[in-house]
Amino acid sequence: MVEKKISYEAARDELAEVVSALETGSATLEESLKLWERGEELAKICQEWLDGAKKKLDAVKP
Repeated sequence: MVEKKISYEAARDELAEVVSALETGSATLEESLKLWERGEELAKICQEWLDGAKKKLDAVKP
C-alpha cells in the first residue's frame, strides 16, 4: 500500500503534469521511464484517496 503523503489534489495535479511531459515526447528514454514510474505512484495515491472516500460514503449509507 502506498502512503498518502500528499493530498489528492496535489497528486492529481502532479500526475497531469507528468502526463503532459510524457505526451510532448521531448524527454530522453531514461527521463520518460522516471516520469512513468512517478505517474504510476501518483495514480496509486489518487486511487487510495478515492477508495478511502468511497468507504466513508458506503459506511454512512442507510
